[in-house]
Amino acid sequence: MINGHLHRPVGAALAAAALSLAPLSTAHAQSTPQVIASGLDNPRGLAFGPNGFLFVAEAGRGGTSTLCLPEPESEGERCYGATGSITQISGIGVQQRVLTGLPSLAGPTGAGATGPHDIEFAFGSAWVTVGFGGDPATRAPFEQAGIKLDHLYNITYTGQVTPIVDIGAYESANNPDGGLIDSNAYGFKILSDRGVVADAGANALLQIDLSGAISTLATFPARTVTGPGGDVEMQSVPTSVTEGPDGSLYVGELTGFPFPAGGARVYRVPAAGGEPEMVADGFTNIIDIAIGADGAAYVLEHDLNGLLAEGMTGRLTKIGLFGSRTEIAAGQLEDPGALAIGPDNAIYVTTHSTSAGGGQVVRIVQ
Repeated sequence: MINGHLHRPVGAALAAAALSLAPLSTAHAQSTPQVIASGLDNPRGLAFGPNGFLFVAEAGRGGTSTLCLPEPESEGERCYGATGSITQISGIGVQQRVLTGLPSLAGPTGAGATGPHDIEFAFGSAWVTVGFGGDPATRAPFEQAGIKLDHLYNITYTGQVTPIVDIGAYESANNPDGGLIDSNAYGFKILSDRGVVADAGANALLQIDLSGAISTLATFPARTVTGPGGDVEMQSVPTSVTEGPDGSLYVGELTGFPFPAGGARVYRVPAAGGEPEMVADGFTNIIDIAIGADGAAYVLEHDLNGLLAEGMTGRLTKIGLFGSRTEIAAGQLEDPGALAIGPDNAIYVTTHSTSAGGGQVVRIVQ
């Protein structure tokens, strides 16, 4: 646990300014993404493992079981299948699913699945968030069948898989934002002494301590925006979290309906939790954020025109010191899902992230 006041060195303060200052203009850096993995099922989070290889959380493609739930935004159903997986990428086109059988929910096409959403390595294990999206009470039939949705999983390097923290149960018992009961464990980050989870359904940033206990670090407010039929209360839908050089936590929001272009924000949350402070805006449907070794921030947008518009072209923006913004690989990222900055300083991005069988990982040289 981190208590007391943070003392920010000059370099950390400049890194924080990278997110705080509004840009005067946006430059474009053209770099053609190189496909290094393909054929993935709804690829989401990325992380480099202790062996130096890149690992990808695949949300799977659901299945044909009788364990189904209504689609939250349509009249169809999303059904369970043990099709979630973790893929290791050890070279260009050299990939292998090293773990299979994780829970997945999807409609008949398998597109837009919910399942393994993010992956991290720490404390001698891999850690994976498996999401849900809905009222955790509706998981009861899955629980009876031994299927653990909306959990943080621990995966040992020998392949032992254990669901250890029930994110959905915390939402049911506490409902941090005071709105509808809804939980979807999404972005995840391991710090030196704890983990932090962006619960996209709960509009909350949660902390998991070393004992596995959950607490709320922050909640993210709904805002009134103009929608197709008038004013709408738009949810925040936080999807991503990272730690800045100043020790603060930075959270990116997807936003809910009507997903307005330019409506997504980045928030700063004190290390010990508290009121989130908006530090950057003008983004659309943020799906991931990262801080590079040079202190620059990277913001990945799932769809730069908004989810109600045609097309699924995303955007990757580098925010340098003093707020300068540079778009990387402009117009070349289709349906991106997450990013990771490699030890080679290249940027790795999952694309076609809501496709069953069409997902990719690309490498972008800065």
